[in-house]
Order: sequence, then C-alpha cells, then structure tokens
Amino acid sequence: MLDENAITQALGAVHGPDGRTPLTQSGAIGGLTHRDGKVYLSIVVDPAQADRAEPMRKAAENALRAVAGVTAAIVTLTSERAPGAPAPHSHSHAPAKAATRRVPESVAGVRHIIAVASGKGGVGKSTTAANLAIAMAKEGWRIGLLDADVFGPSAPRLFGLTEKPKVEQSFLVPLVAHGIKVISIGLMIDEEAPVVWRGPMVMSAVTQLLREVAWGELDCLVVDMPPGTGDVQLTMAQSAPLAGAIIVSTPQDLALIDARRGIAMFEKVSIPVLGIIENMSYFICPHCQGRSDIFAHGGARHEAEKRGVAFLGEVPLDIEIRETSDSGRPIVAASPDSPHALVYRTIARAVIGKLDAPQRAAPKIVIG
Repeated sequence: MLDENAITQALGAVHGPDGRTPLTQSGAIGGLTHRDGKVYLSIVVDPAQADRAEPMRKAAENALRAVAGVTAAIVTLTSERAPGAPAPHSHSHAPAKAATRRVPESVAGVRHIIAVASGKGGVGKSTTAANLAIAMAKEGWRIGLLDADVFGPSAPRLFGLTEKPKVEQSFLVPLVAHGIKVISIGLMIDEEAPVVWRGPMVMSAVTQLLREVAWGELDCLVVDMPPGTGDVQLTMAQSAPLAGAIIVSTPQDLALIDARRGIAMFEKVSIPVLGIIENMSYFICPHCQGRSDIFAHGGARHEAEKRGVAFLGEVPLDIEIRETSDSGRPIVAASPDSPHALVYRTIARAVIGKLDAPQRAAPKIVIG
C-alpha cells in the first residue's frame, strides 16, 4: 500500500499554478487517486496558461515518482475539475471569449491516429477496432491500439493479454499481440475491479496513455473509444491530431440515432469521418444457410449516403466472430482467409487508402 501522507507531502513541495502556493493548497488538484503503485493526478489550470504550466506538471510527476512504492505517475493538465472543487488561482479578470486552438501536437513516431467510435454501447465497436487493427497490420502497416474505454476496457480480453506493462525511462511499454502494440487501463487493474473516477481523472488517464507510452514507429494508432459523446471523446479530439474517425453501428433505427450523434460530434470538432461500418448486419444460419436480418439491414449504408460519408462495409452477426474474440484471437488473427476476416481486410484496405490519400491542411478548432 502506498503511504498517502507521503504522496501529499511530495505534492506539497511543488509550487501550484501561481508559482508560489504549494500545489496541495492551491485548489488546483482536480483529482488524485492511486492503484497498484500507479498514481493518477489531474491539475486544473487556465487553458491560456497551459504551456507555462508544463514545468509544474513535470515537477509534480517527478515528485510522485520519487515516493517509495510508486511505480508510475500519470499527471495531466486539465481545464475541468471535479464537482465542488475550488477554482484554481487566476490573475486574469477579462471576460471569457472564444479562443482558436492550435492543431494538437503530434505523437512522436506515429503517422496517423484514427478513432473507432459509436454513439452507444453494445454494437461491437471494440471487436471491430481489434479486427480492423489486425487487418491493417496484415496489409503491412505498423499498428498500435489504444483502448480508451477507461470504464469498460476490452482490449486485454480481445488480445489475450494478462501481463502488466513495464515502465522504462518514465514511459509505459505496450504489450504486443498478433503484431499489434496494445495499451489499456485494463492491463493495469484487475479485470473485475471497477474504475470509479470523475471526469478529470478519466481525461488525465487517457491523455497519459496516449502521450507517455513508448509507441515507437507506427503507421497508425487505432483508438478504441468508449461509447457515447462524453469527456473521453472531447479529450481525444482536443489532445490528439486525429486523422479521422470511424463510426460503428448496427442497422436498426435506435442505434442509428446514436450513430448520428457520434458523427455530429466529430464534425463539430472538425475531425473527418472516414466512414461507417454496419456491424451485426445480417445472420446466416449455420444449419440451413438461410439469411435473417435480425437487426434490420442497410440502415448504416443509408445513413452514410444521407450524411455524405463513406460506407465501409457490412460485418455479419456470427458465432465464430464472437468465439474468437472471447478467446483472445480475433477472427482476422485466427482465420485470416475466412470470409468474415476478408470483410475486415476489405475495410482495412479502404481505410488505408483514405489515410494515404493527399490531405488538405488541417482546420483550426474553435472552442467557445
């Protein structure tokens, strides 16, 4: 067990955002928690002062790592704070106004970052992300996968991973499975342990998993987003130079309503939607070979046409896809030449084609 008094004492030696007040007395701690030797801290700062606050962030990180028993420290700056937390010190009394935000800084060694998202849970987004990543790797690309679903991480089970990642020179070392470099909060906590964090802590952890991981040279980092349009999606849009997003939906109207929200969110933050995938599109009976459209059919294709985005493909509802995913060997790894794997590989080729196409200059994002 970590000594919480030692953690508090270490942070008390770090100056807060005003450069004078101890961090623990500054009102700028948005969230602080620890688990299995890893400490997660978010510091609330004025967004306009974020660049100047970086030395403070690094000092807090170094102070935490020096505490006995701490194996890793995740410290992130945020403009959000937990309910009831006092506002950080600020010398500016000017009225708030819209600000033009710079394009997020690139992640060293990573050519492209794409988000695989859905408006709701239960549509098979994580299974799709895993198979897409493996399919892209089979096309010769160097691929990583970041499981950004902090509350319901699926990557450890999908990739059959049980080890905890090592820390080398203050960077987490991703685990490798089926040729994919994988990192997930699920690799650092017990599978059945709940993650009970407020928004700032979630955003802090996601940012750290993106930027303080030894990804090495990657052609593409696939980010498995949590369902919905909340804190993690906004954090990723603001902190990562996303080349685009892929929306996963089932065909029925209820899922498509949420898919529309997902598309609208990415459009609002000027991130291109690379296309829509219709998952659980149809079912072929293994006994009579009859086809059943259990969740209707074609809704995602129609939505893509309506929205003017690409329709990337139809993935069937099939027990083999489920069984291979549960076993830690997704269908593209387990049976790369099977009909179902070929669907994912066709989608992967389409995504690679879009990423390799000449790109226009990235737009500025206006937050306000």
